[in-house]
Amino acid sequence: MKNISNLIRCSIGVLLTLTIMYNSNTPISHLEEAKAVPNQHLVENPITRDINKEQPLSSKLAIYSDTINVTDTDFSENAVFANSVPTKQVNRKAIEDVKVIPGGQSIGVQLETMGVLVVGHHLVNGKEGTISPGEKADIQVGDIILKINGKPVNEMEEVKKHVLEAGQEEKSLNITIKRGNETMETPLHPEYDTKDDEYKIGLYIRDSAAGIGTLTFYEPKSKKYGALGHVISDMDTKKPIEIQNGTIVRSSVTSIEKGNSGIPGEKQARFSTDKKQIGTITKNSPFGIFGELKEDVENGKYDKPLPIALSHEVKEGPAKILTVVDDEKVEEFAVEIISSVPQKFPATKGMVIQITDERLLEKTGGIVQGMSGSPILQDGKIIGAVTHVFVNDPTSGYGVHIEWMLQEAGINIYGENKQAS
Repeated sequence: MKNISNLIRCSIGVLLTLTIMYNSNTPISHLEEAKAVPNQHLVENPITRDINKEQPLSSKLAIYSDTINVTDTDFSENAVFANSVPTKQVNRKAIEDVKVIPGGQSIGVQLETMGVLVVGHHLVNGKEGTISPGEKADIQVGDIILKINGKPVNEMEEVKKHVLEAGQEEKSLNITIKRGNETMETPLHPEYDTKDDEYKIGLYIRDSAAGIGTLTFYEPKSKKYGALGHVISDMDTKKPIEIQNGTIVRSSVTSIEKGNSGIPGEKQARFSTDKKQIGTITKNSPFGIFGELKEDVENGKYDKPLPIALSHEVKEGPAKILTVVDDEKVEEFAVEIISSVPQKFPATKGMVIQITDERLLEKTGGIVQGMSGSPILQDGKIIGAVTHVFVNDPTSGYGVHIEWMLQEAGINIYGENKQAS
């Protein structure tokens, strides 16, 4: 029972590498230079040492999820996978019929949040002293403003308009907020800031995000795709972003900061927000972002559908990843599957991988930010995507099994009468 508990604790989704930048005040520029800002937790290498702490990178632009402290856990090479679950019974013929096209392309990601996200409080220089009207109204960091005076709001400019009108008329705003699964209303009275000569509500808000990631796969008939292999979380609230909609565009990698022990590298890329959209984003889940492509995309390596492997079919040994390290060119690099867990239920950390390709190691130092979502291939099949990097060994990290990404994308891999376990 203790071993099972430990396995569950260490299998909690620790999220990695979408290269995201938030633009909290102005629209995204015509041509965005997107650094690979960490959406990641660094993970101590479970093959070589115990985990004492998982730490997020420090960056004013970083987006990451909750820190997980893991203590008194035996992460010897065998113990980490000692409690593999039984192989599920599946329709082998149905799985053989499922084929998807691997990605590897660098993509620009543009997200619009559901409502307007509250990411902080600030003080307003009022006539009777400093105050945060939003905090006084019990609006908390992580709350989503859905409506003001009964009218839906999705952009910061809409909020500013309501605040100005209420301030000039000396009226309170009726704010509808979503907090977790609960929706509530609260009055909020704007305060006149004597220093800045305008009405304010004392809240930092955000309505969009932009950055780069890696496409994992797409299904040619339905055009359904998956990317990243992990959820996008906000750096301030440390909560998954609830999206209203989003798009992906082509992205070009301009440079790479090489990773070292304790300091993972990162991709920097460029994409135009006015560039033709290649797909929509309809879901932001622990297993990545998902939606539909508007057109076929090619990677120049594998542009025909490949079969998939379920978690229990992944083997220790050689494999390959597809990713971009220069411009838009997708390249193939050698990796090693160190360990893989036959999973009965969806989990974000299913395998440990190690970069073995000398050229990639020379270029990046191993797994870098912006590489998450890079598809992993073995024996002519798509088996998963890169998702994590180990803090003390950037050559190694975790991968998620493709089985769970396909399930999140709404692709039935078990046959019409087979439900996912």
